[in-house]
Amino acid sequence: MNQKRIAIITVLSILLLVIASCASPSGSDDAVSNDSDVSVEVDDSNTDDSNTDDSNTDDSSSTTETIDNAPGNVDSDSDASGGEDKIDESGAEGDADESDAEGDTDRDDADEVNAASDDSSLMYKGMQVGYTEEGFVYRGSPDAPITIYEYSDYQCPFCQRHFYQTEPGLDEQYVADGTVRFVFVDFPLTQLHPNAPAAHTASLCVADQSPVTFWEMHNLIFETQNQWGDSADPQAELATLVEQLDVDMELYNSCVDEGSKEPIITASVAQAQQLGFGGTPSFLFVMEETGESYSLVGAQPLDKFSDWIETMAEGEVPQDAVADEGGQEGGGEIPYWATADGLSPDPDKPGFTKAGDAYRGSEDAEVVVIEYSDFQCPFCGRHTSQTQPVLDETFVDTGDVRWVFKHFPLNIHPQAPAAGVAAECAGEQGEFWRMHEELFVGMSSWSIREPNPVFIDIADSMGLDMDAFAACLEEEEMMERVTTDFEAGRPFVQGTPTFIVMAGDAGRIIPGALPTDQFTAALQQVLDAAE
Repeated sequence: MNQKRIAIITVLSILLLVIASCASPSGSDDAVSNDSDVSVEVDDSNTDDSNTDDSNTDDSSSTTETIDNAPGNVDSDSDASGGEDKIDESGAEGDADESDAEGDTDRDDADEVNAASDDSSLMYKGMQVGYTEEGFVYRGSPDAPITIYEYSDYQCPFCQRHFYQTEPGLDEQYVADGTVRFVFVDFPLTQLHPNAPAAHTASLCVADQSPVTFWEMHNLIFETQNQWGDSADPQAELATLVEQLDVDMELYNSCVDEGSKEPIITASVAQAQQLGFGGTPSFLFVMEETGESYSLVGAQPLDKFSDWIETMAEGEVPQDAVADEGGQEGGGEIPYWATADGLSPDPDKPGFTKAGDAYRGSEDAEVVVIEYSDFQCPFCGRHTSQTQPVLDETFVDTGDVRWVFKHFPLNIHPQAPAAGVAAECAGEQGEFWRMHEELFVGMSSWSIREPNPVFIDIADSMGLDMDAFAACLEEEEMMERVTTDFEAGRPFVQGTPTFIVMAGDAGRIIPGALPTDQFTAALQQVLDAAE
């Protein structure tokens, strides 16, 4: 896709948004909506992460288990922390230590910022910078044969990792020599990163004054992600960053106050979704001569980018690339299991939602908690035995919270998928939650090469129909339920347990097995806000 095509998609995206806003009833009951101002807070307290080499967080005190061969690092809900098992993305080459995340880097101090007398020759760190016809800020030669559009979220930890680990090498090897031009496109995942829009607004208001100061601000924002990302007043934190730059503060403050960047950001998000992107970072590679384009998703290593760039420079299609067809149907939509209809009770299967997920608690509860869990995960077991009983008594049994379960078996736990099948088969006889508890209690007994005989013994002790249960264990449909949950959760979940708390238009991610008092306080805070 060339610049003209980007412009067309931008216009179409704006029109779609306008049409949607006019056509949607004000009383929409979707649990989460991309068109609403959803405020989602990522709670990453009480983390135990000492045994992972790329946790993508600054929490260094946690105990985690890691797995290999996970998909590329893309943030749709990513700040996984707390006591949890995590997906290890370390299979990708170039995953360096993230200790630089608090600013131990020479990225901004060693290079000079040189601005020439006209916009066409503005330079930043030896790279030409400016604005595209659509108003996006770029770095690199406008005549570069390859343009890479980076769809990014300033509060996304994987985007930050790309900034530290991959971007410097790309600039040195391909931007500086004129091979590639990078264009930054705002794609804040507001439902996961509630402070991200403020950061994108700040960068755009700075960009109004100079593309040079935009890139300076871009760097500062990523370098201080934890500071403003965790702040109750991100605008104030971001303003202190702007004050470090050669910027007219009066113009900057006026820009922020008037809110003129909000529709621009909204249109950029719509454009990303039109292209089929549902997570960050995502990259669109465009061959300017032919307009051919290819999408690459995730914080991929430098070698991956190099392979794609060099292959495209030779006029060939990158390995494993899929030609962009102008967007994918359904890209960026809220998954069915998180919608009001998907969460509504299945009239034909008591105790399950229409999306097929087991739940307990009142269907009229103001708050819904969706738990992504792994039956072989010790942190999930700790949550189930220590924290869940208190949460059930305080919130679920009182009708304030409905609790929904989804499977997320990590590949470091080879028997976890089979345990998920056992739970689903018990659910076919109305005993999902009892089997759920028995599996966690007896985790060590079935964590063996052939776990099904143990599951059968557990089912027998529960008084289930043994012929039906044994037959169910062999049904492919049951395993498909487990794997479908896992695939559905991959854009949102990075470790287990992970809890998605939803109340009306507001949501919150609670990653990890938080202590009982912290989890109780978090849920009470959501309930109080919902009243």
